[in-house]
Amino acid sequence: MMYISFFVIAFAVLQLCIAFANMIIRPTLKSQSSRFDGLVSVMIPARNEENNIINLLTDLQHQTYKNIEILVFNDQSTDRTTELVNEMAQYDKRIRLINSTGLPENWLGKNFACRSAAQLAQGDFFLFLDADVRLNEDAVNHSVEYMHKSKVSLMSVFPKQTMVSEGEKLVVPLMNYILLTLLPLFLVRFSKALSLSAANGQFMLFEAEAYRQTEPHELMKDEKVEDIRIARLFKKLNLSIACLTGSNDINCRMYHGYQESLNGFSKNVTMFFGNSYVLALLFWFITTWGFIPVLTALPILWFWLLNLIVLLTRIFVSVASRQQILSNLILIIPQQLSLGIIIFKSLQYKIRGNYEWKGRKI
Repeated sequence: MMYISFFVIAFAVLQLCIAFANMIIRPTLKSQSSRFDGLVSVMIPARNEENNIINLLTDLQHQTYKNIEILVFNDQSTDRTTELVNEMAQYDKRIRLINSTGLPENWLGKNFACRSAAQLAQGDFFLFLDADVRLNEDAVNHSVEYMHKSKVSLMSVFPKQTMVSEGEKLVVPLMNYILLTLLPLFLVRFSKALSLSAANGQFMLFEAEAYRQTEPHELMKDEKVEDIRIARLFKKLNLSIACLTGSNDINCRMYHGYQESLNGFSKNVTMFFGNSYVLALLFWFITTWGFIPVLTALPILWFWLLNLIVLLTRIFVSVASRQQILSNLILIIPQQLSLGIIIFKSLQYKIRGNYEWKGRKI
């Protein structure tokens, strides 16, 4: 029991160090004008996005970087998505609606939408955005300048997460907690190790030539978590990548409410752990119940030291993610319990093979 206790403490210290590194030296988008003036193709896969699409298109219209084309791929929406995009396109000729004629066999909807839009894009850079992303007026400008200066072939951003309901606050911060306590983000760019790869499909900016040569969405056509797979593919091909977080330029409200958040994260939670349920469960047990062996096998001072480490880790992650520190501290216990539910639901879906998102089984 004593050995387990010291392992728990050592793991907590490791998380603390990684979180601190991500807070201090994380890559960020800087407020500077782009020296690049080439065409940026912005591509948006949209399936039943009537509540989001106008906001994103309006944000894109107001970008300080003007040389963009906007391709919205309508993935068989049954709501007013088509109508709304067509209305916007009447007043801005940079906006183009592409209607799906059907989803081919062995393809997932989003991957097919991204690949189909990319085949029609003319830009020097390809920017893929989820429809629920929000951009400030300099987001494209700063992103293109980062790509131009850093000379990477793929740059992805974990947006600053907007959380409205209490249910969202119990789940959404877990993504950054896992990511920023297991992966030093600066190593994504500078290390060649495939395990040190990360990306977020909400915001992925490619060099167009690198994208055309690799056709990543076609290679990942049936992958539920295509973003991380694409990041690993680029590293394998010796194409440089970078992953950023905590930018005020890019925001997103991923889910609405507790149940939707649980279902959404259960789709991809294991990818943070190399697609291993064993490692995911081990992480959950250590970070949730690790205090028990420490409390029973070691002097009480070690228990309080572990609590201090855990609190500091959450603070560092919150700062790096630009999330509310106090909220994340208060909700540590229900967030950890929610993580267990997410892993359990994910395992259920895998066994039953019945995961469904936006009306489709995937």
